[in-house]
Amino acid sequence: MPNRELIIAEIPRLRRYARALTGDSSRADDLVQDTLERALARFSLWRPGNLRAWLFTVMHNIFVNQIRSAIHIDYLADDLLPDLPLRATQSDNLELRDLDRALGRLTAEQREVLLLVGLEDLSYEDAAKVIGSPVGTVMSRLSRGRERLRALLAGVELPAGARLKVVK
Repeated sequence: MPNRELIIAEIPRLRRYARALTGDSSRADDLVQDTLERALARFSLWRPGNLRAWLFTVMHNIFVNQIRSAIHIDYLADDLLPDLPLRATQSDNLELRDLDRALGRLTAEQREVLLLVGLEDLSYEDAAKVIGSPVGTVMSRLSRGRERLRALLAGVELPAGARLKVVK
């Protein structure tokens, strides 16, 4: 049986990642619960190593399966999105809102890799295991995602597959 404290310690990270994937706190809580249930039921499949990466892999697989089985995904309009918690200054709040919206405009694959590597601090190898892709794919998605995120934050509209041309 898994060390209960080790799994409990990962719940805040699971919740944060689930919230970023779903964009909704109640759906995120459901995703975390489904992840914990499946992880505990199938803990015999875990090989000692990075527990967080394994739990993220379980969550990723559940999320992908939910998306595939969903007939319709209901996206909220920008004005219906919940407000972000206020920070020290109004400009900070606006920057966070802009970042949240820009992240929402990335492809799901780019956003997922950006969150795993940038927010959750997973290595490229662990992120590759979570999403079930080669390390090169992670690096490519991360590079393109960062590039598109920079462009979106700068107010430049790029199609999902376009590349930014740097002029010196």
